[in-house]
Amino acid sequence: MAPFEALYGRACRTPVCWDEVGERKITGPELVQQSVDAVAVIRDRLKTAQSRQKSYADKRRRSLEFQVGDHVFLKVSPMRGTSRFGKKGKLSPRYVGPFEILERIGNLAYRLALPPRLAQVHDVFHVSMLRKYESDSTHGLNFEELDVDDRVSYVESPVQIVDRKEQVLRTKTIPLVKVVWQHHGIEGATWETEESMRQLYPHLFEQSVKV
Repeated sequence: MAPFEALYGRACRTPVCWDEVGERKITGPELVQQSVDAVAVIRDRLKTAQSRQKSYADKRRRSLEFQVGDHVFLKVSPMRGTSRFGKKGKLSPRYVGPFEILERIGNLAYRLALPPRLAQVHDVFHVSMLRKYESDSTHGLNFEELDVDDRVSYVESPVQIVDRKEQVLRTKTIPLVKVVWQHHGIEGATWETEESMRQLYPHLFEQSVKV
């Protein structure tokens, strides 16, 4: 039964059935009874669909339990990752840690040993936000011993302008150019504003004029 028929008590008239025009007959008690029966059918089918979906989900669901002293990763919420953990953008990690479990709170929550920089974060988390960490000595990195040479730098240079377009806004139009960068090829080309590229790399536009 379609939602339209359940709501209005009759089938929806589409161009396919426009030739079936006849006298409209509406009887109050019969229409009410039909609506009640239709609602009952819809409820039964919704329960059946929900039960089916639940059975699919239960097959994949697994109970998670951790012990005090285990180390776990903590899932970072996309909405709160920037404010809580200082991470943002597509390359931000989905999990942070690992952190040691200090205490089990009830059946579904754990208290973690968070570092001082995360002191503003509540230290009790639901089990769904945790992921077990398997200890591996190769995962460790002592960043304090790293020495960065300030004389070493990496400069990305544009090679060629391969396309142009205009981005139309409400109050103005912004000319854009598609730039191929060194060591990236055509697949790594990016759209940049023509104004900024003219200021930084005017020779690119001289090449495009000659072509």
